[in-house]
Amino acid sequence: MSKDRLALYLQDAHSLQEGIELVKYAEANGFEAVWQAESRLVRDCIVPMAAFASHTTTLKVASGVTNNWTRNIGLLAATFLTLDDLAEDRIICGIGAWWDPLASKVGINRRKPLTAMRETVEVLRRLLAGENVTFHGEFHHVTDIQLDVVHGRKGPRNVPIYIGATGMKMMEMTGEIADGACLNYLVSPKYNLQAMDALERGAKKAGKSIDDIDRPQLMICSVDHDRKKALDGARKMITQYLGQQPHLMKASGVSQELLDDIHQVLTWPATEEQIEAAMHLVPDDVVQMCTAAGSPDEVKAKVREYIDHGCTCPILYPLGDAKLMIDIFADGYST
Repeated sequence: MSKDRLALYLQDAHSLQEGIELVKYAEANGFEAVWQAESRLVRDCIVPMAAFASHTTTLKVASGVTNNWTRNIGLLAATFLTLDDLAEDRIICGIGAWWDPLASKVGINRRKPLTAMRETVEVLRRLLAGENVTFHGEFHHVTDIQLDVVHGRKGPRNVPIYIGATGMKMMEMTGEIADGACLNYLVSPKYNLQAMDALERGAKKAGKSIDDIDRPQLMICSVDHDRKKALDGARKMITQYLGQQPHLMKASGVSQELLDDIHQVLTWPATEEQIEAAMHLVPDDVVQMCTAAGSPDEVKAKVREYIDHGCTCPILYPLGDAKLMIDIFADGYST
């Protein structure tokens, strides 16, 4: 069984019942964590996290990532306290700044994202530490509140906070204030070098080193013994993101020309037909630049490349047969 650190990432491609089975299978095969997405308006992360936690015994269960805008800070702290009641010392709070146009479409103005995140992390951490908190900032206003545990475990909760950062200002702040960075997917390993520099700068501000910051990274993993099938699976995903979140693609060095070509074909939200029509514009090298896609050997080599560029634990997002992916990685990725 693998000694390499490995985690599983789930969005909404599987039913919750299938997700539970995959999580149990991952735990049995040496994976250390599952991260549940919460990004689009489709599946919240908290209900699946509770389901996964209740069906496992050692696996860490993380939000991958919730956002700092839609849950009141008191509720956010109470939610993670509750999850920790279910799976003591196995819960990770992954939190990010969300994205537009979705946020604005539901009436949220993501202004001053750095200040908003800093305040959220400070108040959340203090509440989970069991403190009585009064805090009047720009985004959070709380007076004389604490997690009011009458029945059950009192005292501080061990719920590490990981920020899902993409831009370098947020990355630097993550190094300063968070326990870890949940690094994004659909970026090239070269992007990681910039991210490591930013994390190091932030860590230094807080008297820490980058080694004090855990750095798991989301990775799209499309692996199959049929190489073409694996590449085409990832190509479809890349095409959607080229249309939906071009800032991610641009951060990885995808050319503006390709982004423009894709935007000629895709609207947002993109239809299935538009995605199919745009897929042929995306060459294999772009697919493999930003994803771990192809044969088992190619995919493991790509994971090692991200590790060599600062990632501490791959969070593998399975496209295609998830159990096959878990089987392929059960013996790790080291050569």
